This record gives sequence, structure tokens and C-alpha cells, in this order.
Amino acid sequence: MEEKKDEKREGNFQGFKTVQNPGTYSVSYTSEKEKKNKNKSGFGRSILLPFFSGIVGCAVVIGTCFGVPSIRADILNGSTSSNAGSSNSSSSNAYVSQASLSNYSDTAVYAANKILPSIVGIQVEYTSSSLISMFGSNGQNITSTASGSGIIISDDGYILTNNHIVSNNSSSSNSYYNYDVSKATKITVTLFNDDTQYDAKIVGTDEQTDLAVIKIDKTGLTKAEFADSDAVKVGEFAMAVGNPLDMQSTITCGVISAVNRKITDSDGKTYTLIQTDAAINAGNSGGALVNSQGQVIGVNTLKLYGTGIEGMGFAIPINSTESITEQLISNGKVSRPYIGITGIDLTADLAKQNHLVEGIYVKAVDDFSAAEKAGIKIGDVIIEADGKSIKTMDELNDIKNSHKIGDELKIKVNRDGEERELTITLGEQP
Repeated sequence: MEEKKDEKREGNFQGFKTVQNPGTYSVSYTSEKEKKNKNKSGFGRSILLPFFSGIVGCAVVIGTCFGVPSIRADILNGSTSSNAGSSNSSSSNAYVSQASLSNYSDTAVYAANKILPSIVGIQVEYTSSSLISMFGSNGQNITSTASGSGIIISDDGYILTNNHIVSNNSSSSNSYYNYDVSKATKITVTLFNDDTQYDAKIVGTDEQTDLAVIKIDKTGLTKAEFADSDAVKVGEFAMAVGNPLDMQSTITCGVISAVNRKITDSDGKTYTLIQTDAAINAGNSGGALVNSQGQVIGVNTLKLYGTGIEGMGFAIPINSTESITEQLISNGKVSRPYIGITGIDLTADLAKQNHLVEGIYVKAVDDFSAAEKAGIKIGDVIIEADGKSIKTMDELNDIKNSHKIGDELKIKVNRDGEERELTITLGEQP
């Protein structure tokens, strides 16, 4: 800004003093005498004083930082106060705030310490009836063994596990025998940090959900804490806990890969599961999938395996087990409404090829079932239930399961090109 000199003189000063507008700085011209006096002290104030002040300031800062342990540790560890290291930082490109991974190890240690006392090892003996040996000899009884894991759900000995661990009614095979595996003849349980084998009895099993409850005669156990599995988010911390390959109290860590994943097993049963990349191996079945708080969010139940497949394990959401567990403890089984048909899903192409309509083709009707009593016949195509259009058995089962035993379920079928309405009084599943 160009300065404008004031023509007014002041005293005996040889220069002029300017007066700027309010809010701006002023510049003074001084006399030769004043200049000489200031020159003597100017070097000290302008050079030496800032120099020594800087040295003192640096000494204070360094002394403070290395004198306070927490600050010294942060400096030596290379920590900064930038957003990259903050647990509260966020990104506009993310769905949730980003979190620091500096405490990941502590998270896993905490979760493991909390859940491990609530996980048990299960050893099972079966008496299997062989049908025929590869050498053509007569059938004989053989003893087979299996192992798995379980979750303590009460302090007085009730344990939640998988049905396929303690009850396997399907046919199996190995290199020597084809045999039928029935319910376990002996079950023993091993607790965390306890080599004692406790005899267990089967309280109840449910093949449809692959859940079972067993019990040991012991009190004072550490009950697992359950979380809300409906609140589980993709990407959050996950830990699988169990006894894979008889290696007790093993943990594996990963994340939640997916939720509400529909998986069909080798027996044709479809489950809605939580998917994780935490390693689940043979013997992990029945163990827990837990969150960062060591709370159970699922029951480990199966994995996909084969060439090119890695890190695809699945767990039954813990919320879906609660009513099942209650019924197994109270009644030894789960009571479900029952229609009594075997059906085939008709896609648009399949229906067109067979001159039918889209829906559920009734392949078989169980004797004395609710379906038979309602007048459903082989060859009918079910197209509606409860006033809703349906095309698959899964849709029909979802509607059926929303009812209770004894409820009436109205359906519509297409029979020989004509639509008929029928009323089913739901029975109890055998």
C-alpha cells in the first residue's frame, strides 16, 4: 500500500511520522540519534534474542516429550496424531467410520479369553451296522467314532451342538464297508482346561435345523453370552472356536463374509447361514462363531471344500436357535406344522414343456396327512397359499411355518387346467 506522508512536523525529529487509517499498521521515521541508539540494541533483539529463545523452546519441548512416558512411547513407536491412526476417523467413501487396527491383537485375545471357558469338546461312539463288505462277507456291527464341539448354554450342564455330531441316520461309506450310522451309543464331553471326560446324554435333536442339545451332570459351568445375530454386519470381526481335528480350544480369526446366505447341503436341506472366512475344519462343528466382544453370533455347522475353494465356512445364526433350543429342552423335539406332500418347483420352461402352469407340482401325498385329508392329489399344481402367489416349495414352507399346528391354510391348485381352492388343517410333523 502506498504511504502518504503527513506534512505536520513533530518536535526536533528530522523525519516524519505517518498516521494510517484505523486498523492498519503505521510506519515511523526516526531521528539520526534514535537510529544510533537502536542500532546498538537492534542486533541483540533481532538476532541474538530470537536465537536463544528458539534454543530454550526446543529444549523445553524435547524435555517434556521425553519426560512424559506416554508421549515418549508414542514418539519412539512412530505414532502420530493424524487421522490415519485415529479410531474416530471417517471416510466419505465408506459406509461406517474407519477404525484403527492397532488393537486387533488385543481384540482377539479378549474374545478368546471370554468364550473359551464356554466351549466343550465332544467325543462320540457309534455302533454301526454294515450292510455288506467289499469282500462280500456277511454284514457285521462295527464301532465308529466322531468328534465335534459344543457351546455351554446353562451353568447346570446343557450344551448346544450340531445334530449331525450326535445323531446321523444317513448312510455312509469308506473303503471297506457301506454302513448305517444311527444315534450315538456313548457321548463324552471335555471342558476347557479340564482333562476329565464327562458322560453326556442326548436331550433332544432336530434334523431340520441340524441342532441338538446334550447334558452333562455338572454345575458351575461358564454359560456363553449370546449377541443379536440379526445385527451382524458384513466385514466385522469374527472368531471361530472349537476342537478341530481333536485339537482342543482352537481359535481361528477372520471376518463376516456374508449374512443370510442360503446354502443347500448334500442331503438337499437348505439353510440360511452366516458366512465367514475364519477357518472351520472337521471338529469345529457345534462350536461358536463369536464377535469382537466374545459373544456368540452363530453355531459353526459346515464349510465348502474342494479344489479352488478356500475360506468359506458357515454358521447357524444364534437368534434362530433360541426357540429350537427351548423346545428341545422341554420336549426333546421341535413341533412343526405339517402338510404332507413332496413337490417339484415348476419353472416357466419346465411348466411349458409339460403343458402345466408355474407353481409346485405335487409328486407325492403322504398317507393320512393333512394334504390327503384336504383333498390334494398327485398332479395338482399349487399356485397360491394364504392369498399369495407361490412358485416354490421354499415359499410354501415359509408360509406354512408362519402358522401353528391346527391352523387352517387356504391354498389354490390348478388341476387339469382348472383352479380349485382347498383348506388344509395343518397337522404335526412326525
